[in-house]
Amino acid sequence: MRDRLRALLDGIVPSGSVLDRTVQSGVWATAIKVSSRFLQILMLIVLARVLAPRQFGLMGIALVSLSATRNFSKIGLKTALIQRRNENVDEYLDTAWCLETGRGVVIFAVLFAAAPLIGGFFDEPNAVPLIRVIGLGPLLFGLRNPGIVYFRKDLEFHKEFVYQVSGGIVQFAVGVGYALISPTVWALVFAYVSADAFKFGLSYVVHDYRPWPSFDVSIARELIDYGKWITASSVLYFLYREGDDAFVGWFLSATALGFYQYAYRIADTPSSEVSEILASVSFPAYSKLQDDPVELRQALLATTRVTGFITIPMAIGIALVAPTFVPVVLGDEWTPMIRVMQLLALYGLFHSITRNFGSVWKALDRPDVIAKLAAVRVACIAALIWPAAARFGIEGVGLVVVGVYAFPMLPLDVYILSKMTEIRPLLFFREWFYPLVGAGVMFVSLRRLRGLMDVTPLVELVVLIPTGIVVYTAAALVLSQVSPWKIENDIRSIAGSLS
Repeated sequence: MRDRLRALLDGIVPSGSVLDRTVQSGVWATAIKVSSRFLQILMLIVLARVLAPRQFGLMGIALVSLSATRNFSKIGLKTALIQRRNENVDEYLDTAWCLETGRGVVIFAVLFAAAPLIGGFFDEPNAVPLIRVIGLGPLLFGLRNPGIVYFRKDLEFHKEFVYQVSGGIVQFAVGVGYALISPTVWALVFAYVSADAFKFGLSYVVHDYRPWPSFDVSIARELIDYGKWITASSVLYFLYREGDDAFVGWFLSATALGFYQYAYRIADTPSSEVSEILASVSFPAYSKLQDDPVELRQALLATTRVTGFITIPMAIGIALVAPTFVPVVLGDEWTPMIRVMQLLALYGLFHSITRNFGSVWKALDRPDVIAKLAAVRVACIAALIWPAAARFGIEGVGLVVVGVYAFPMLPLDVYILSKMTEIRPLLFFREWFYPLVGAGVMFVSLRRLRGLMDVTPLVELVVLIPTGIVVYTAAALVLSQVSPWKIENDIRSIAGSLS
């Protein structure tokens, strides 16, 4: 069976130039994200019908605890291996495996020992056993076959697809299956742990490399030296990405955390996942182009253009349909999250259009830029989040997150990247302006249509989404004909690479 699986994977390998392989890998990365996220969102929608917001909040406390330990101990080994110019990195893998295994053991031990303290901090003792069990995830992660790093390094995202989506299917099956038998928060816990356990075993099926406990101090020093800024940026990433979750759970309540986290997952997922797909594919591509600044600039602008074309209308569309989507899909119990979901959809917009920048900084051996910008963002959020939450609750927290990203972070990100790549800042904003106009036309049209409709919320939702896609596509086609925004050329180039 293993030989048949490998033969199937080898038959669909991306090939051609770096551009062709990047585009083909982008299709596979899209398939990975769409499939995995679809299964996860579908699982959460099903569970939202049988679990209370407070149970999601308890799980949120466990996930925040897990994320904190993971991010505070992340040493950027995969990133360091992908960034290496040499194609074969086998000499690094045993040392990397030892480092990741040791990290997994430490995370599990810390979570197990600190669980009562974390439960006391949030005043939620029911979260203690959840934290301890979910700590098995990083232990299994550390033991995975390190050879799977080649899937991304060599742009073999067809193999990554099988690996990631299989775990998503297991997660969905376990979560929904357990909830149907016992509708408790443990359905979420076992779903996450089972996916990690399955992917641990699968990693040794889909790649031939077999790690051995061999540790080279000089290799470890080399990897960690590159990864030190990944560690710093990872810590700061947690603080600005999930520090608001921890604050909501502590300052407000587990129920408020359930509303806030669920709103974030739905609002940010579509647009940010698309940008993450492009970023995951573009990083190894940028790494291969790091010695060719002209090609790198062209690739960066093309990626920026395609990202804005896809993610900007998605974010605006989510904000528009949220009042209909939440009661129809999740139930009336979840309506308190509507306003914060609309705010976080705008965060998803800003987050998505700059997500690609980090890939450039890492590819150019400047991961320190990510950490330094993250520090600025954390400082701004920390200064504003308490008074905003005290005055407006979870909506205030969402407003701070969106506001800080809009200013000062977005202009600062663009300025630094433009200096590093010698691309005029105006070119980035031009690539975002045209899809923003098209999305504005879509927004106004759907608002008018909603005012004319007198139907049930379910019918309204079914009509609005496809209508928005049609209106935006038409507006984009017109703009591409009458302006310098040539997204049509990018689409044709992508189609050509695929064919």
